Amino acid sequence: MHPILFEIKGWPIYTYGVLLALAYLAGLQLAVVRARKAGLDGARVMDLGIYLIIAALVGAKVMLVFTDFSAFKADPREFLSLVRAGGVFYGGLIAAVVVGVLLVGRYQLPLWTTADAIAPGIALGHVVGRFGCLMAGCCYGRQTDVPWAITFTNPAATLNAGTPLNVPLHPTQLYDAGAELLILGLLLFTERRGRPFAGRTFWLYMALYAVSRYIIENYRGDDRGMVFHFSTSQFVALLIVPVSLVMLWWLRSRTPAARPA
Repeated sequence: MHPILFEIKGWPIYTYGVLLALAYLAGLQLAVVRARKAGLDGARVMDLGIYLIIAALVGAKVMLVFTDFSAFKADPREFLSLVRAGGVFYGGLIAAVVVGVLLVGRYQLPLWTTADAIAPGIALGHVVGRFGCLMAGCCYGRQTDVPWAITFTNPAATLNAGTPLNVPLHPTQLYDAGAELLILGLLLFTERRGRPFAGRTFWLYMALYAVSRYIIENYRGDDRGMVFHFSTSQFVALLIVPVSLVMLWWLRSRTPAARPA
C-alpha cells in the first residue's frame, strides 16, 4: 500500500514504524486516563506502561525468531531485519503480561484493577498498529476472489515482508483491526454492567481476542510457523481461551455479590 511514508535525506521513514509508535502512545494514553478514573496513580501507570511497551517490543521479536527460526538459522543476516520488523503480537502480549505481573507490586498498584485499566488500551493500540501492517503489506492474507480483496503493488512490501504483488488477497490486517475495534467497544460497553469484579475486563479481552485471532488466522497467507496442525498464534489462542475462562470464574467467585440496596 504505502510502506515508506517519506524520506529524510535518503533515509526512509516507514509508515509501519510511525503507526506502531502512535499505537503504543494511544494505548498508553487510554490506559492512564482509565487508571485515573479507577482511582489509581496515573504517573505510576505511565511508568509501568513504558516498561510494558519495551517488553512487548522485545517479546514480539523473540516470538518472530521462534516462529521462523529456520530462516534465521539458514541466514543469520536475517537478524538485521528485526530492526524494522514489528514481530508477533502474541509474543509481545505475553511478555508484557509477565513483566506487568512482576512489576505491578513495585509500583504499589492492584494487579487486576491495573490490568482492567490497561486492557482496552491494548485493543486500541492494536487497531492502530494493524493499519501499519496494512501500509507495510505484512501480515497479509491468502489469495482470494472476494469483492473486498486488496492487491499490493509496491515492491517495498515484497522486500520487507515477502508480500505477493498484483494478487488479490484477504485484507486480514483489516479483519484484525475490525475485530479489535469491536472488542474494544464491547469491553467499554459491558464494563459496568452485570456483576463487575477486578480482572473481568482484562480476561474478557484475552478470551475474545484469542477467539477472533484463531478465526482470522485461517485467512492469513504469510508464514507464521506451525505447532502441530495450528499456526503459532492459533496454538497460543487455544491455550489462552480456557485459561481466561477459568480466571474469569475464579475471580468472580472470590468477589462477594453486591447486596441489594
